Amino acid sequence: MNKNQTDGAANRVIGAAKETAGKAIGNPGLQVKGAAQKALGKAQGAAGNAQEKLEKRRS
Repeated sequence: MNKNQTDGAANRVIGAAKETAGKAIGNPGLQVKGAAQKALGKAQGAAGNAQEKLEKRRS
């Protein structure tokens, strides 16, 4: 597992927590920030997966 994969997973979890908290307390700003961070985490994780596949092919 590379840094992009771990950082992506962390961003997905934190983003989901912010999104849920925003929904629970009625804070649309927090909800949007959480959704954005979760999307960033998904993209970062996908980049990490691609990076890992590329490194495996080089080996």
